[in-house]
Amino acid sequence: MRKNILITGASTGLGEGMAREWAAQGCNLALCARSSEKLSELQHELQTSYPSIRVLVLPLDVCEYEQVFEVFRAFRKELGSLDRIVVNAGIGSSAAIGRGQFSANRQTAETNFVAAIAQCESAMEIFREQNSGHLVLMSSVSGVRGFRGPLNVYAATKAAVASLAEGLQLDTRNTPIRVSNIMPGYILTDINRDTKNAPFRVDLDTGVRALVHAINKEKRRAYVPWWPWTPLSYVLKAMPFGLFARTM
Repeated sequence: MRKNILITGASTGLGEGMAREWAAQGCNLALCARSSEKLSELQHELQTSYPSIRVLVLPLDVCEYEQVFEVFRAFRKELGSLDRIVVNAGIGSSAAIGRGQFSANRQTAETNFVAAIAQCESAMEIFREQNSGHLVLMSSVSGVRGFRGPLNVYAATKAAVASLAEGLQLDTRNTPIRVSNIMPGYILTDINRDTKNAPFRVDLDTGVRALVHAINKEKRRAYVPWWPWTPLSYVLKAMPFGLFARTM
């Protein structure tokens, strides 16, 4: 069992939900996000509900890259080791390319991908020193193919995260370090709450339980929930461009 778990973007949505699930399983948690107030509220809730576990919190903007290394090292020093690090922090995009919203799209790209590189750098540094650990990268089903309009940049960043995960799996092959690429479908969070075309969307609790179950299995790649996204991923990849354009 992975006892000490670090989660970025832990104050809301999937990160907050996963923290609750692992707390219920008896795991110690290292939680970071931009909102100190929300983190403190979550820390109090979890330590009250599960007094036998440790819940550490630190504020972190993952785009402050040097701070990523400082926070991860501080958590490791306090807990003694980090058994699993979940690269979860991310934001949605809201503008199609060429609509005068480059700054917003750049922020999405930096938060979802460049900051993910910083988190992976720090995590792998720690895991290589420990000679053990489980790195989890949160991609998305939208990373399987390009998506139109406001989802264009978001989907591209998630495809990049999936590729990064696969490369790290090659780097750690035949070592005690595991790397998982998790590709959620539509799970109801603030990122997709206003998305009109969100097929097979599930509520947050259902999605989070499926996520934690998949991550605990430590497979190289997992679509979440398994049904219908695992079979649909093959359909999406194989679908001719014209049909894909009409469908999506």
